[in-house]
Amino acid sequence: MAADARDRLIGAMSAAPVPVPLADAAGTRDTPRPLVSHGCWYPSVDPTGKWVAFICDRTGVPQLWTGAVNGEEIHLLDADPDPVTEVAWSPDGRWIAYTVAPGGGEHTRVLCVRPDGTGRRIVAGADAGSSAYLGCWTRDGSAVAVTVAEPPPPAGRTAPWEQTSPDHETAFADLPAGWAERDGPATLLGGAGRGDVGQDGAGPGLVGLGPVVPGFGPVAPGLGPVVPGLAPVVPALAPVVPGLAPGPGTSGLDAEGAGLDGGAPDRLTAYLVDPSGLASPVLVAAESGAATLRVCDVSQDGRFALVRRGPRGRREAVVVRTADLTTGSVLRVGDGDPWIGRFARDGRTLWLRSDHERRFAALLAASLDEDGGRLGLSVVAEREDSDLELLAFAEDGRTAALAWNVRGASELETLSLSTAARPRRVPLPHEVVTRITRAGPAGTVLAVSGSQRRPGVWWAPPGAGALSARTPWSSRDEDAVPPGRPPVRPVPLRPVARDGLHLGGWYYRAPGRDAGRPAPCVIHLHGGPEEQERPVFDPLYHELLGRGLDVFAPDVRGSSGWGRPFVDADLGAGRFAAIDDVADCAAHVILDGLADPTRLAVMGRSYGGYLTMASLVWHPELFRTGVAVCGMSDLTTFFAGTEPWIAESAAHKYGHPVHDRELLRALSPMSRVDELRVPLLAVHGEYDTNVPPGESEQMVRAARERGLPAEMLTLRDEGHEFRRADNRRLFRRTAADWMQRHLGP
Repeated sequence: MAADARDRLIGAMSAAPVPVPLADAAGTRDTPRPLVSHGCWYPSVDPTGKWVAFICDRTGVPQLWTGAVNGEEIHLLDADPDPVTEVAWSPDGRWIAYTVAPGGGEHTRVLCVRPDGTGRRIVAGADAGSSAYLGCWTRDGSAVAVTVAEPPPPAGRTAPWEQTSPDHETAFADLPAGWAERDGPATLLGGAGRGDVGQDGAGPGLVGLGPVVPGFGPVAPGLGPVVPGLAPVVPALAPVVPGLAPGPGTSGLDAEGAGLDGGAPDRLTAYLVDPSGLASPVLVAAESGAATLRVCDVSQDGRFALVRRGPRGRREAVVVRTADLTTGSVLRVGDGDPWIGRFARDGRTLWLRSDHERRFAALLAASLDEDGGRLGLSVVAEREDSDLELLAFAEDGRTAALAWNVRGASELETLSLSTAARPRRVPLPHEVVTRITRAGPAGTVLAVSGSQRRPGVWWAPPGAGALSARTPWSSRDEDAVPPGRPPVRPVPLRPVARDGLHLGGWYYRAPGRDAGRPAPCVIHLHGGPEEQERPVFDPLYHELLGRGLDVFAPDVRGSSGWGRPFVDADLGAGRFAAIDDVADCAAHVILDGLADPTRLAVMGRSYGGYLTMASLVWHPELFRTGVAVCGMSDLTTFFAGTEPWIAESAAHKYGHPVHDRELLRALSPMSRVDELRVPLLAVHGEYDTNVPPGESEQMVRAARERGLPAEMLTLRDEGHEFRRADNRRLFRRTAADWMQRHLGP
């Protein structure tokens, strides 16, 4: 790409981030005493392996701290009350980059600070309405990658999919070829089984898909078949990396960097930024449609960048040539942890956590040519029935640490990448590893959680065959809860859905209850939908258990950890089966004699909040009450109100806002609100832009209009996630009071 063309392209993107100096952090020598039992997570270690930056909520808000890996000394590095969500210490040790959520909302910004608390500055996301999050550091620490989201359209602007003119481009165009495919012949949109949804009785909303091409899946008119191993190119939806030609009909960037309709399309842009501000930001990649974009690694020589892009369920790893921003190779990767891989030191091998043409994610090695094109692909480490969930590398690149997801719990291994030695198992002190990071030349630091402890950080020195020590500043296991009421260790369950699909989940039995006595039970549903229920300590569950209520936390179809077909089993009209899964999970714990069929409740957050409302109106006879947290009550109003990049990914999961309008209407709890029979509590963060609070408000209003008890708790200074200790406490006590009131004798 010529220099002038590149300059025009950069000029057409979002304004490049410019560091904004802030006052130095004043908290480095002021170490507050913990007010409550606290969690420590998301560690990132300095080059010496002696100090670690991490997130800790010991003051009641997740903030940035540093501490000695093997010592008592810790410092509050940024005393501002904005919650911190990500941390990355630079390879040269000069900077710590971190992501914060101003006011507790969903828009985030990236800051950098010196390890002594000086030089604090906003690196990206300072503009009003914009949002930014962290990518990797370059190998020499001279720049940090950031992804910037443009501000949303001005208030009152019509959402693109609400335009009624058939000639006007929408933000979502025709469905991709293969969108109705789930690793096989199953049809997910349209088809039999729900024929009463569409106006003509033909099924919900699959518009004009053509015949199935053997070996490929359905072909949409004008689109051609899907290439095995590559995500389909979707008109007006396909992610764009500058220099990669958009597919036919794409409303991506033209040669001048503008949208084909003359305007600037919604997008994310990724830059390499020098925190000191001495060098200009360097554009690395952009994505039209703004689903997701993260720079995961930059090769040692700086020639290649590893970028993760694409909507949920269709993530891709892209090797970008930094000289001209063209694409070397593309490979499918799974959802979950965004840190998907790393280049070898010579840049000719890419180590990748990927489920490319696989049911479960494995460690793959892609050999690259001089231009970043893929020459070959081999499997380095795999398991037949488990996902590779986390991946980290020693500084020399010769050893990898692998965390496998084994039915919700973690198993940790170290693997030599330069020899044929078998992986070495590393015993874990608790059930789940949430992050792995290298510590010095060969040490390892891990964030570990479990059913008996708060999240904490553990350390393994070089050559150790096990995690040798819990860092002294992490909570002790015995401090997880007040004395006299120890945490409950859950037991795994495997319910079977009515169509024969095996589900998963964990059952928590309230202390002191006889084993053979059925209990009042709360079915708790996780978010995502691709999240997974893990056996970790949850203060909400502890609160419910303390009120004498059992908790069953299932993995219905669509959850991660059970393989790609399971994740994709709820796409489109498959969501009706996911709603039925909730009822089948309730039936399982009743028939097993665990739960009292007359005292069941359902509860969940985000997608789990949607499933809660859906379960109450699809299966009103099962539950005595429900608590819906940050859930979608009407998928049409959700699409109209959410962030553009959230809508981009959600279209793949739930359905197209235009072409699948009838399907979305049929899947919306508001469309069946007349079936609601029981009291409802809704909870929402006031600054939630992922799922706007109006989704809860309209469901509560509809319930009250029908004479049902319904209340709404709005948490101040919170977004889609509840991060402040006082708000989390208020939430779980209010929810437990509600459950206890309605599940009583």
